[in-house]
Amino acid sequence: MRNDNLKSYLHLHFIVFIWGFTAVLGALISIGATELVWYRMLIASAVLFLYIKFKGISLKANRKTQLGLTVAGIIIALHWLTFFGAVKISNVSITLAMMSTGAFFTSILEPIFYKRKVIWYEIIFGLLVICGLYLIFEVETRYTEGIIVALISALLSAVFTLINGKYAQKHNPIVISFYELFTGALFITLFLAFTARFDAEFFQLKQLDWLYLVILATVCTAYAFFASVKVMKHLTPYTIMLTTNMEPVYGIILAFLILGDAEQMNTGFYLGAILILCTVILNGILKNARKRKTDRSLRVVKTIE
Repeated sequence: MRNDNLKSYLHLHFIVFIWGFTAVLGALISIGATELVWYRMLIASAVLFLYIKFKGISLKANRKTQLGLTVAGIIIALHWLTFFGAVKISNVSITLAMMSTGAFFTSILEPIFYKRKVIWYEIIFGLLVICGLYLIFEVETRYTEGIIVALISALLSAVFTLINGKYAQKHNPIVISFYELFTGALFITLFLAFTARFDAEFFQLKQLDWLYLVILATVCTAYAFFASVKVMKHLTPYTIMLTTNMEPVYGIILAFLILGDAEQMNTGFYLGAILILCTVILNGILKNARKRKTDRSLRVVKTIE
């Protein structure tokens, strides 16, 4: 069991590295965020469907599960729309720094989802995260709109992680991934259809855009999405959200190496980002220590009984 947990944890770090590269691809692709996400989800769901058919995996699920996965699919679609929207409005560094707040949002939402009391230090950490955000807002006022959109994206990511954590324990990860990606693509398709966005220009993409989209849809989505759901069987939602906070670190480094000076920020930005990241990591350490203490207490009680 511990070996499975370690493998899942290391696997998750590899997935998070891929996610860090996702933001860079979003900046390199020239089309708008809505079109980008539509292509991403459609291609990824098609790849997963072919894999499911090849493996002979059943897609059967009851209506309640289908409805839940549909809701999750719409949420992940909205998350990606706001995520890539933030990249287009601001840049990769700003967007990924804001994604660090995902663990903060998770700690707020967990008591609601899992019906537990709020822990006192979560309030203190919440205030520290706000201080980190203030530092970033203070020095990067030109990116205010992008910061707000990225924060919405982080909130949606937290909600999605909590919902998906429940389904990952009971259902095949690839089936979950297919349903969520397909329903997300369907949701965006309806939006594009109602807003009359499908025209000849919509399907006329540059060769490099097609290349980046294929990488984004196959490696960064179909594989990473399925794999991330799979590791949820061995890791808690908070551990997953905590680990994904390495995404800004990987992504900002990759962005600076690939995109150059466009990603260079003021000192205050890095101080704010580090404060947020350190707060989230410390929160995770305390949560882990608290969980171990609780587990030991339960073992003692069982021994006495």
